[in-house]
Amino acid sequence: MSVENDVLKHFKLIFSGLMISLLIISLDSTITSTAMPKIIASLGGLQYYVWPFTIYLTTLIISAMLSGKLSDFYGSKKMLIGALIVFISGSVLCGFSQNMTELIIFRALQGLGAGIVGTVPLKIIAQMFPPRQRGKYMGIFGVAGGISSVVGPTLGGFITDSLGWQWIFFVNVPIGIIALSLLIPYLPEFTTIVKEKVMDYLGIITFTGALTSFLVALTFSQQNTIISPLLLNSLWIFSVIMLSGFIYAERKAKEPILPLYLFKNSVFSISAVSMILLGAVMFVGSVYIPLFLQLVQGLSPSNSGAYLTPLMFGMIIASILSGQIISKTGSYKKLAIISFAIGTVGMFLLSTLTQNTTNLELIIYEAIAGIGAGIGIPIFTVAAQNAVTKRDLGVVTSSTMYFRMLGGVIGLAVLGAIVNMTLKLNLQNTTIHVSSPLLVTAIHNVFIIAVIMNIIGFIICFFLKDLHMSNEMEEEEIGYEDAPGEI
Repeated sequence: MSVENDVLKHFKLIFSGLMISLLIISLDSTITSTAMPKIIASLGGLQYYVWPFTIYLTTLIISAMLSGKLSDFYGSKKMLIGALIVFISGSVLCGFSQNMTELIIFRALQGLGAGIVGTVPLKIIAQMFPPRQRGKYMGIFGVAGGISSVVGPTLGGFITDSLGWQWIFFVNVPIGIIALSLLIPYLPEFTTIVKEKVMDYLGIITFTGALTSFLVALTFSQQNTIISPLLLNSLWIFSVIMLSGFIYAERKAKEPILPLYLFKNSVFSISAVSMILLGAVMFVGSVYIPLFLQLVQGLSPSNSGAYLTPLMFGMIIASILSGQIISKTGSYKKLAIISFAIGTVGMFLLSTLTQNTTNLELIIYEAIAGIGAGIGIPIFTVAAQNAVTKRDLGVVTSSTMYFRMLGGVIGLAVLGAIVNMTLKLNLQNTTIHVSSPLLVTAIHNVFIIAVIMNIIGFIICFFLKDLHMSNEMEEEEIGYEDAPGEI
């Protein structure tokens, strides 16, 4: 097929565009945290400190969930390019924000674009390559998250100090334009899977209501914000009601945004749970290792951030190698088991951190934990894609991503509660200074919970079916509407 040959001819440009797209949204998630104190000093509104993060995460997860069905309706290329434009526009507006209210609104717009940009490239790879070849590209995509975790905070501080906080948003514009310049001419438009565009409005409304109320309640609970218990409890109850409504809507919808019949597929179900666990575990090291280094060992924020390099380097290398192994062997079950097994060892070693832990020991522990998480990054998306029909490819791809995002949100909330509970129990609700040994105990408990999460993942992956992964793509699976160079 000549069009297929054109795609292969321009694949490096297409893949570069997809990679830059993923990198830009990954960086945005980490680069902002460093600049937020300066933003608060400039715009005011300290009481709204967490809301730019919360609203961004909320709209990101919602759009990620919708991205699969929308790309089935309107095509992957149109959705990706449109989402990039929305993200870039939101970035510009964030940079021109005059107060926190504007910043929160524009961060919501950014999140709407970011959720789609973060998921559609994974579907595009699945549309371009047979199941067995997808793993190596999914593994390379995992590099974007690792790079952003290492570079993002430092880059955010440098840009904020040298150019001003506005430029952490403005910098997205030239990078986004580069991605668009590669994708618009060379990325083909794939045939839409669902010809009858019946939108699941009730599912969208109920899911948005459930997620928004859940994250708002979670934010109030974790930040000790002054809010009446009645209102907080009402938010929790409303989220449960909306979740029940979402389940009902998906049972009745003609084109559900999350078909419930997918959960009858054991590979999809196990992959979904594994992604939730993986999402939670991946945040543990990046959040609590710097906390340990700063508050227990007295390192500066920049130095503590540098010590995350072994964790992320291990994750990046393992993710790439894992994808390559999947492509060569056509098997993923053993790798899934190995991923959680190594993760268990790594998190257990990190749970032994004390004031006397040497730098070399910390580096080794981090590298082991990073390797465990990195191996799992490409596995479950590829496994879930391979277990469903082409019609469900978009929904399944997007679902694995927002399950990982939800895992990160829920995991951080649970782990934060563990830390707070440990400190309060040991301090007996007094306001005395928190000692290093007490912080060591709190962080120790966090890593023990991460060990338990890894053990759960290790056990359930024994039930993961190792389905055959074809190394060939049948003719009807490749559907290009336009040749490269057309929009």
